[in-house]
Amino acid sequence: MLEVATRLKKLGFPILATSGTKAFLAKNDAGSDLALKLHEGRPNITDDIHNGRIQMVINTPIGRKGKYADGYIRKAAIQHKIPYITSTAAAMAMVAGIETVKSGDVVVESIQEYHGGQ
Repeated sequence: MLEVATRLKKLGFPILATSGTKAFLAKNDAGSDLALKLHEGRPNITDDIHNGRIQMVINTPIGRKGKYADGYIRKAAIQHKIPYITSTAAAMAMVAGIETVKSGDVVVESIQEYHGGQ
């Protein structure tokens, strides 16, 4: 996730991270702002989602506990129609897509053009 965060920051996106992720990013010289988990106080990550401070969620929970403990984040993102990414591979693909669009190198073609008119 370090590469994803670094590339998003380079593209001009601010990074909000919960305490564990924030500590990891700081240790690797990739700054972020703190987003509190539900039990850590307010305003917390669900408040940030509700108030429009968060436009995309990348949540890659580790282990069974993480998958269920962070369910409220997923629920808030879905309720507010915010993209929710759950794997590093999907996050990398998303960043690559944003980089391509921002570079202006996007070519729109029909599926027939991709497959040689077949």
